[in-house]
Amino acid sequence: MEENRQALTEGKILLVWLILFVVLVLLPSMFRVSLGISHIYVKILIKTLEWATLQIEKGVKMQKALALENLISNGIIQREETSMEKEMAGHHREYFHLGDVMYFAKKACEAVAEDEVTRRFSSEELLSWNLLSRTNANFHCVSWQLTVVWIIGILIRICLAFLSILLLISANTVVGQFPNGRVKCWLSNQVQMTCAALGIRCLSGLVQFHNRENRPRKGGICVANHTSPVDVLILASDGCYSLVGQVHGGLLGLIQKSCMQTTQHVLFERSEMKDRHLVRKKIREHIEDKAKLPILIFPEGTCVNNTSVMMFKKGSFEVGGTIHPVAIKYDPRFGDAFWNSTKYSMMTYTFNVMTSWAIVCNVWYLPPMVKEEEEDAIHFANRVKAVIAARGGMSILPWDGGLKRKKVKESFKEEQQKKYCQIVTENGSVGNGNVY
Repeated sequence: MEENRQALTEGKILLVWLILFVVLVLLPSMFRVSLGISHIYVKILIKTLEWATLQIEKGVKMQKALALENLISNGIIQREETSMEKEMAGHHREYFHLGDVMYFAKKACEAVAEDEVTRRFSSEELLSWNLLSRTNANFHCVSWQLTVVWIIGILIRICLAFLSILLLISANTVVGQFPNGRVKCWLSNQVQMTCAALGIRCLSGLVQFHNRENRPRKGGICVANHTSPVDVLILASDGCYSLVGQVHGGLLGLIQKSCMQTTQHVLFERSEMKDRHLVRKKIREHIEDKAKLPILIFPEGTCVNNTSVMMFKKGSFEVGGTIHPVAIKYDPRFGDAFWNSTKYSMMTYTFNVMTSWAIVCNVWYLPPMVKEEEEDAIHFANRVKAVIAARGGMSILPWDGGLKRKKVKESFKEEQQKKYCQIVTENGSVGNGNVY
């Protein structure tokens, strides 16, 4: 008798949970409406963080706080952002100077201490504390009540994530059985957008979309700066895309296979990604069919910490078609969306994101762009990159994001050597035996 009562109680709890899931999460995601829960949650969170910061400041001397703020904001070293020509402008440029060696030695020391590339693959530093471990490990437990709320939030997100993944795989499997046609296309689009919206809600996400009139259209290419896999969820919750990317294994691979049953994505094996001609061919074939969804591409080729936009690979800009730029900017106060794939696995990263307070970001759809006459792919890519960086308030870096895994190309070294040789030889002084 007691066992029956316990089973009945558990059944009622499960039923209540499913009803809440359907009413508060699933239905709003299906109809793309907001109940305002996320906005209220973020407002409460801001007030909570302000209160916690005041509690901490009461026990910390002002000088130490200022010292910490200066250390975070200024970095390890102070750089003078001047070109090689300006650095050496004070020298008499008719001859080679041994003092020129000091310029290169200085730059080498700066790179060893803190180079521009490595800084873009570590979490964005915060000037304030967000109750987690991003800034200060000594103040994890300001209030046990906050800790309890945080743990409850994690449990809710995990349950939502489990149900969302189960729904995505099962829905794609069912829709995949339909014959190809308008009905299947419409159903697959609804499944994609609904499950993407569910995924954002699993992360307590709050996304603000701007200039929706510029959303990518069929037959075009959508390019965006890349911070994490969450970028795909965010954009897919507001529109349907075909993805270009590498074939994965594990849980992500299972999700990819289920999505391939309903939507035509352009996926490659790791060995095929090196064949640029094959990649361009498949992308060109896709965009030539105006009935297919726009392709979503992240030209940086890797995740960057949302402070900068690094080099856009030119392959996406060689195939023709209309480019639809999109700028994505995360608010780092509530959670760290950046995925450092060299440090964390996908499962570890997912856990880190789900245990943060929230994922808050802004998305700007920018006006479509086309390659101008006599403009090569590199200049076109740089033009698109500059527009995205300016709208997102991020700095522009010329470096290839692949440098976090590879050595610097010889061409980069040769470029600096040629620039210096041009400075020294501009008056034809090399070879006359004059050395200072």
